[in-house]
Amino acid sequence: MVNLSDCRQIHCIGIGGIGLSAIAEILIARGYKVTGSDMRESDITEKLIADGANIFLGHREKNVEGADLVVYSAAVGNDNPELARAKELNIPTATRAEVLGLLMSEYEDSIAISGTHGKTTTTSMVSLILKDAKKDPTILVGGNLSEIGGNVKVGDSRYFVTEACEYMDSFLSLKPKIEIILNIDSDHLDYFKDIDHIARSFETFASLVPEDGTIIAYDANPFVKSVVKERANVVTYGLNESCDYYAGDIVFNGEGMPDFNVNHRGKVLCNVQLSIPGEHNILNSLAAFACCHILGVEAESIAHTLQSFTGTQRRFDIMGTTSEGIKIIDDYAHHPTEIKATLSAVKNMKHNKMWCLFQPHTYTRTMALFDDFAESFEDADKIVLAEIYAAREKNIYKISSKELVNRIKEAHPDKEVYFFKDFEEIASFVYNNAEPGDLVITMGAGDIYKAGEMILEKDRKF
Repeated sequence: MVNLSDCRQIHCIGIGGIGLSAIAEILIARGYKVTGSDMRESDITEKLIADGANIFLGHREKNVEGADLVVYSAAVGNDNPELARAKELNIPTATRAEVLGLLMSEYEDSIAISGTHGKTTTTSMVSLILKDAKKDPTILVGGNLSEIGGNVKVGDSRYFVTEACEYMDSFLSLKPKIEIILNIDSDHLDYFKDIDHIARSFETFASLVPEDGTIIAYDANPFVKSVVKERANVVTYGLNESCDYYAGDIVFNGEGMPDFNVNHRGKVLCNVQLSIPGEHNILNSLAAFACCHILGVEAESIAHTLQSFTGTQRRFDIMGTTSEGIKIIDDYAHHPTEIKATLSAVKNMKHNKMWCLFQPHTYTRTMALFDDFAESFEDADKIVLAEIYAAREKNIYKISSKELVNRIKEAHPDKEVYFFKDFEEIASFVYNNAEPGDLVITMGAGDIYKAGEMILEKDRKF
C-alpha cells in the first residue's frame, strides 16, 4: 500500500462526489497538491478550487500526468480512461476508503461509526459533542451538517470522526481506534448475498479494533451481539438495564421529542432532552454519549450538545408549514426498518392525518425487501408512491412502484395508497386533498424532497 508521505501530488477521479471531495479537502489542508476530475461543475467543485485544487471537467488520460497517487470513488469503473492511464504509467492507485484508512491511522483517537441505519446522525452527534468540548476533531460526515458548513471539517487534534459504510466492504479499509456498531440489517443486496454475508463483514470490521481500542455495540440487535460476543473490549448500550449505558424514564413531549435519563452501570449520569424525534434517535444519542463519555467528555456537556442538535440535512428536515397548517417534513429513510422508525417518531407529533410520500431507492433493494416495504407503512394514514429512483442501476427486473402499491394495499387494506408518475402530480394531489393539521413527510434517498418543495410553492402562489 502506498505511503502518503511519499506523495506530493494526488489526483482524485470523481472529486465532486460528497465522499471523495471530503478526502480532497483534508488532503489540501495537509499540504498536498490536489488535482481532480468530474463530469460536471458544482458547488462542491467550486469550493475545492477556491481551496486550491486544480479540477478538470471530463475524464481524460492526460489529467493524471504528474500524479504520485490516483484516488478514485466507488462510482468509477475499471474502464475509466484516467484509471487505465494511471495503471499504464505505474502510478499507484487507491480507493477513497483506502486513503481514508491511511488518514485515520495518523490520528491517535480515530472513531468510525458503522451500522445499516443511523450513521450520519450518530456521526454528527459525536462530531459536535467533541467540537463543543473543544477537542477540535477532524470530521467526515455522510451528509451536510450546518454547524461545520458542509460534510467535512479539518481539525488540529488527536481526534478523527468518520462514517464507516459497509457497502462494497469499504469500511474494511479503515483504521479505527473506536468503533460504534449501531445495528446490522439486510441491505445493499446488490453486493451482499444475504444477512449472514453482511454480518461476516461486520465481524471482520470489529476485528480491526486494536486491543487498547473500544467497540461500542447496540445490545438488542442479535447480529451485533453475535459479531462482538467473542471480544473483550466491548461497551454496550441500549434500553436494557444490563447494558453499560442505557436510557431510562423515557417520555415524549407533544412534538414527539424524547426526554430520558442516561444511566451508566446503574448510576444516573444526567438527563437528556433531544430536539429530534423518535426512539431510534434515543439509541443514536446513547451511542454518541457512550463514545464521548469514554473519551473523557463530561456528561452534562454531552447532554447540552445533544439538546441543541437539530439533525443533518435530509434527516427529519422540517421544510415548512402551509397557510392551512399542513407541516411538510423530509427524511432520508429508504429501508423498511428506517421507514418504520421514522413513521413511529412522527406518530408522537401532534397532527391530524399523516401522509407519507415515498420514493423507493434502487430496483435491487425494492425487489429484495419487497414484502418488508409493504409492511412498513402501518403508522401512515395515506401513502403516495413515486416511481423507483434508479440510482446506479438499470431496471433488469422490470419492476415498478405500481407493484408495490398493490402489495401495500394487500398488507393494509384499510389504507389509502396511491401512485403517480411524477412529482408535479403528487404535489397537486396532496395540495388539493390534505386538510388543516395534516402532516406530510417525503421519504427516500432520491429526490422525493422536490415534491414537498412543490407543495410549499403551490401554497405560496395561491
